[in-house]
Amino acid sequence: MDTALKTAIRAILAPLVRYLIAQGVTYPALSEILKEVYIGAVEQHDSTDPDIITDSRMSLLTGIHRKDVKRLRAQARACAKPHALRPGANLAARAIATWVSTPRYLNRDGRPRTLPRRAAGSRTSFETLVRAIKADVRPNVVLEELVRVGVAVIEDNTVRLLKTAYVPALPEDKLAFLGANVGDHLLSALHNVTGHGESFLERAVYYEVIAPQDLAAVRPELTRLAEDFLRETNQRLMPLNTTALAASTPNCRRMRLGIYYYEDTSRAGPGKGQHLGGRKKTT
Repeated sequence: MDTALKTAIRAILAPLVRYLIAQGVTYPALSEILKEVYIGAVEQHDSTDPDIITDSRMSLLTGIHRKDVKRLRAQARACAKPHALRPGANLAARAIATWVSTPRYLNRDGRPRTLPRRAAGSRTSFETLVRAIKADVRPNVVLEELVRVGVAVIEDNTVRLLKTAYVPALPEDKLAFLGANVGDHLLSALHNVTGHGESFLERAVYYEVIAPQDLAAVRPELTRLAEDFLRETNQRLMPLNTTALAASTPNCRRMRLGIYYYEDTSRAGPGKGQHLGGRKKTT
């Protein structure tokens, strides 16, 4: 294996393995999952018809023993759909996306309006918002989820949005977002590494040496900038999504544009701040 590739793999896996150790997930358990992933990857990419890939060929391509291949392929066919976001959480996320991107639910400055819980006729309200997302549940169910996770608050007979994004509280929801967000981020980076086709946007701003008090002071502003960017992006994309759904447009594309932030103890010692940082294309 190429040294650069091995170094990259270690950097990607190290945080995950630390988390797995803390969760009591051992190497044999992870090894079993990796076998499943290898088999799934071959079935997905080696042929349009997985049934024509023999167990022997699968074993040759993955290095997994043929008996394990046969067992795991049978298990995969019997498994249910992969874990996804709970329906209630998905509806809450869609409600927020509509709220922050649809003009009728925004103030003149583009910020989400405080909505009456219900209003006569077609007047703008939280109920009309829930109807707009085609939810098959009562508006109160969506509202309870938003209030439960601290995204919205009920004031008298109105609903005020506290955050412009759905922030899950349940561990299973957080893990669903983890898999989707990190998975697509990695797909974007790997696409850029291969050099096939136009590169995807994949950038990071990094600085190795910043005083803790200075970083604490600027952190709220960074959060505001990120939230404003995502809100404006949502406003641009929501009408396109609505149009494609209404027209049943064929051969549609999916996309994900994300922002992340991380900080830790600097790896540069005192007086070793040559690594000033800046905007970087990571792949």
